[in-house]
Amino acid sequence: MLFRIEDIKNTVLQGSALEVLKKIPPEVFDMVFIDPPYFLQLKRKRLKRWNSKTTVRGVFEEWDRFSSFEEYDGFIESLLLEVKRVMKPNATLWVIGTYHNIFRVGKIMQDLGFWILNDVIWVKTNPMPNWLGVRFTNATETLIWAVKDKSVKNYTFNREYAKSFGIGKIGANVWMLPICGKKERLPHPTQKPLELLKRVILTSTKEGDLILDPMAGTGTTGVAAKMLGREFVMIEKEPQYVKLIRERLSQL
Repeated sequence: MLFRIEDIKNTVLQGSALEVLKKIPPEVFDMVFIDPPYFLQLKRKRLKRWNSKTTVRGVFEEWDRFSSFEEYDGFIESLLLEVKRVMKPNATLWVIGTYHNIFRVGKIMQDLGFWILNDVIWVKTNPMPNWLGVRFTNATETLIWAVKDKSVKNYTFNREYAKSFGIGKIGANVWMLPICGKKERLPHPTQKPLELLKRVILTSTKEGDLILDPMAGTGTTGVAAKMLGREFVMIEKEPQYVKLIRERLSQL
């Protein structure tokens, strides 16, 4: 049986994204934001800094583990198919990732018929340092912004907000923002800053729009939506994060 959308608005649903999405009616969301597993392929249980005495918090959680690229690709494809089903005809989709996964995600999106409008580069003004010095410091993440197919024309794009966020005066696709500082930091290894989600929401939705985040993490999408007069539905599998999300929302 499908959920009544009015019954799940402005809530976080605990469960697997793929399982919960199947219970949501079609074509109900104005915008979707996905922060999927990055499949970082980390083998060690901890990352040492250059002095070998202290460690860096890495992503070793079970939800970031896949047996192969094929398994990861299949997971992403299944997720995107369900997301496409619940998007309104003129809805937009944002997906964020690093060099580990974003190119694979983009290819799958195109194979499924999504039409990419832009990539937006998040430049981290305070990135984690490169302790070993054997490659460039990874100071960016990429957001892909897309619609369901090439024929979609009447999607929401708030140009004035885009101009205020980008470099220069033209609304360029570069956002310069710090990663979460100590005051904002919560116990999640891939938490996104509130300001990043505010920019996503302000540039691509209207007040009262309904936003979906099927892998909510610490619930920043819902927090930003509530602050900006939008409605939301979040899905999160891990019980400790669901509890944290509900606490954050109750404080607004």
